[in-house]
Amino acid sequence: MNILVVGAGEMGRWFGAVLQDDPDLAVDLAVTDADPAIAEAAADAIAARAVPLETDERFDLVCVAVPIPATRDVIAEFADNATAAVADLAGYMAGPLAAMAEHAPERERISLHPLFAAANAPGNVAAVVENGGEIATAVRSALSSRGNRWVETDAPTHDEAMETVQASAHAAVLAFALAAREVPEAFHTPISAGLFDLVEQVTGNDPRVYADIQETFEGAGAVADAAGRLADADRAEFVELYREASDG
Repeated sequence: MNILVVGAGEMGRWFGAVLQDDPDLAVDLAVTDADPAIAEAAADAIAARAVPLETDERFDLVCVAVPIPATRDVIAEFADNATAAVADLAGYMAGPLAAMAEHAPERERISLHPLFAAANAPGNVAAVVENGGEIATAVRSALSSRGNRWVETDAPTHDEAMETVQASAHAAVLAFALAAREVPEAFHTPISAGLFDLVEQVTGNDPRVYADIQETFEGAGAVADAAGRLADADRAEFVELYREASDG
């Protein structure tokens, strides 16, 4: 199977390596990136070959692994390079799948969202497959053989869930980080220590990725509203909100 990964960042490299290492697949892997140096580095790291963005080569599978705002345009640009299947790793499914349906209607269309950073693999991989076939089956097998759990879903269900598990969760952690003061380590409780651990985990990445998530999914506003309700509540209202949170 010959594969092109468009976008040679963390997740693009991870996806290419997973397929490259699968013993049941004979993979000819190519990578490309807006920055040729990044493509060359990725090619060296995962035993692939770098190709220019303007390549006219054809591939069984083209996987788009670029930031959310660029995904639809990149799918449109590279759809004709795919002979059998187009996939994406954007983490947002409605838009990419619509672009695939428009620009690659006869090909297999696979939208994947690894619900983890590449360094934390394996884990759950949310997946929507449209017009599935041999390529989708092979991708699923390769991911599963590396210990990942393939979670079949649909775009509305996935994207609605991301409002909570990404947009709201990130906003809550970052808001705590912005509001928190430095305290002696001996004063930490298990709750506060856990929150600071989450702050370290969230803030140790590329802020542009988190900005893309906030622009794509609602959820931060709900966190702000909830914090405001707590801050303005009197004792009785606070108790009711606490119970609401406990039940929720």
